[in-house]
Amino acid sequence: MQPIIRIENLGKTYASGFQALKSIDLEIRRGEIFALLGPNGAGKTTLISIVCGIVNASSGTVTAAGHDIVRDFRAARTLIGLVPQELSTDAFETVWATVRFSRGLYGKPPDPAHLEKVLRELSLWDKRDSRILALSGGMKRRVLIAKALAHEPRILFLDEPTAGVDVELRHDMWQMVRRLRESGVTIILTTHYIEEAEEMADRIGVIHKGELILVEDKAVLMRKLGKKQLTLQLQEPIAEIPGALAGLPLELADGGNALVYTFDAQGEATGIAALLRRLAEHGIDFRDLHSSESSLEDIFVSLVRGKP
Repeated sequence: MQPIIRIENLGKTYASGFQALKSIDLEIRRGEIFALLGPNGAGKTTLISIVCGIVNASSGTVTAAGHDIVRDFRAARTLIGLVPQELSTDAFETVWATVRFSRGLYGKPPDPAHLEKVLRELSLWDKRDSRILALSGGMKRRVLIAKALAHEPRILFLDEPTAGVDVELRHDMWQMVRRLRESGVTIILTTHYIEEAEEMADRIGVIHKGELILVEDKAVLMRKLGKKQLTLQLQEPIAEIPGALAGLPLELADGGNALVYTFDAQGEATGIAALLRRLAEHGIDFRDLHSSESSLEDIFVSLVRGKP
């Protein structure tokens, strides 16, 4: 399938000499939810800003549904909606006037029914005649989303969409994003909330110091880099792991009251049965055991820490 966004050899160096992006190559599949993860200053917002036509690239090309974002700016930009991090909108306008203006800005004919649908889905319909300045922070963020959806984009960028909002609003937004994807909208989000990416994304990209260090299907990433751990609560504490077991991926935990065994859940053999036999041979008995697996956050931290 033809990617809806193609980014090739994209670079950005500011006048100060700071290189924000370094030769980014990325394809976004039509209809997917793509999560772009990275620490502060990694280049996430710069990348989004270039694709959305807010910042000029120093090198490389970007196309949106086949339209070059520089040579065919108007056609490309009409396809794209952006929900920025910052709450930037006219505080003295009403909600309705704001979304109506946003639709007209892209040359779309008036469509009150569409705008009503967007506002209702975002629980803003009852606030349509309220001025922006009278809204709560969470409601203002909903207005930003409504503005981005007013012109019916096929590609939606969400730059830290749930930063600073309460848990209820965050889950409302997740539901809205799923509905949009079901309607065929391609969604690219940046987030500091790793659980958001784990919950929502089809694919994950990790950017660090301006470089895209990994792009992978979420399920594949979790299989390839995720580890499982088996924690055994011991009947009696031990001071150290017996020398005969030193070669195993074992750690002493909980003040000597537990052993943690790390294994690859996708491997042909986990080694658990052999571990339990060897523990019994050394007189180490356990009263309870439970397993856990790496979260996406664990994987993300290990990837970024491993980079200079």
